Amino acid sequence: MPSVVGLLEQRELSARRRMDDLREEADRIQAELVVAEREWNEWVIARSRVGEVLSPGDAVGPDVAGNPSDHGEQPALPASSEAVKRKSVVPMWRAGLAWSALSADYQRILQILADRSRLGQGPLTCQEMAGCFGLDPVPAKIEALRSKAKRLTARGWLAEPAPGRFTLAKAVAGQGGGS
Repeated sequence: MPSVVGLLEQRELSARRRMDDLREEADRIQAELVVAEREWNEWVIARSRVGEVLSPGDAVGPDVAGNPSDHGEQPALPASSEAVKRKSVVPMWRAGLAWSALSADYQRILQILADRSRLGQGPLTCQEMAGCFGLDPVPAKIEALRSKAKRLTARGWLAEPAPGRFTLAKAVAGQGGGS
């Protein structure tokens, strides 16, 4: 007869796997959303530019044809790091990409891990990160940090040498603060 603790561990493992699968799917969907928003933004800008060119000084000028908010749409956002910061989108890491492309929360995670790396200390768990940030070590805060750390790992900013333990990816650590 199996033990109660053993059964609970099996169920916990199953729930954890399901949660990880859903997080991966959410990250994939988030990446697709970023691409779709960028494409939509380009079309809004194109429509605005065509409206400006075709109707200089007419009643259907850039204010009417080029302002998407008049049509119930969101205004076009510039394709810059500022747009990325507001939406907390994590771009794929590539050489030369500054940490400023990330939102403040993600930058804080990178900074604390960079400090530890510089001091020769090892990887951090999300619970330890919460303590470093002065957050209460409650499950909601830890899971929020875990989600961010997993997203940074999936995008190449962090490495996870052991399950649940995070450090800067080698290429990011060699970048010297992302500047």
